[in-house]
Amino acid sequence: MPARPFFSAVIFDLDGLVLDTESTYTLAWRHAAEAMGYGLSESFCQSLSGLHYQDVEAKLLAVCGADFDLQAFNQQAGACWRASANASGIPVKPGVRELLCYLNGQGIPFALATNSRAANVRECLALSGLSGAFLRQVTRDDVAAGKPEPDVFLQAATLLQTPVRQCLVLEDSLTGIIAAQKAGAFSVLVPSVSPTDPQAAALCDLLLPDLHALLATIRSEFPYPQRNQV
Repeated sequence: MPARPFFSAVIFDLDGLVLDTESTYTLAWRHAAEAMGYGLSESFCQSLSGLHYQDVEAKLLAVCGADFDLQAFNQQAGACWRASANASGIPVKPGVRELLCYLNGQGIPFALATNSRAANVRECLALSGLSGAFLRQVTRDDVAAGKPEPDVFLQAATLLQTPVRQCLVLEDSLTGIIAAQKAGAFSVLVPSVSPTDPQAAALCDLLLPDLHALLATIRSEFPYPQRNQV
């Protein structure tokens, strides 16, 4: 058996990292806005990546105006998203299943830590065929503050019974990388949109194109600076 990597546990983000939900959300948001007589650019929708829904709503009001009907928008977008997801499912990002298989085989514990609500997490995992894949989960319902605050990662580390500085946090967005840095975890950025956010790239500890690359890195005994080892 190869030597254990320097980290003791792994914490996964959900949207954009485990599941390719970002593209489905963007499509639903743009269709809903168009139906209401508004236009949302793709770049604006991509800027919402990783944000808690309250922050998403605040940005929508800033762009569409204070009189923008958030309730109608949410209903319209939700109906559009659900129709698409129920018809086609939600794609799993490349390398996720292989990485989970490796971690299980090596006995390395892992958890999910997301800004999404628990009900939405359950629905998305079911639609992607990953129900039961993450036995440990921390959602926005479980903490006082969502990302970019570190609460979800700190709670996940507690569930994993592992010091957060020994956790490898996998993220796709600037919001998540900021939260990981605040928590004191080793952060890996796997961008879900192109071009890569330069601020996220500068803040993360490691930048990789996908989870296949992460698995290859781990299998080579993770020869990177071990600044977070306790």
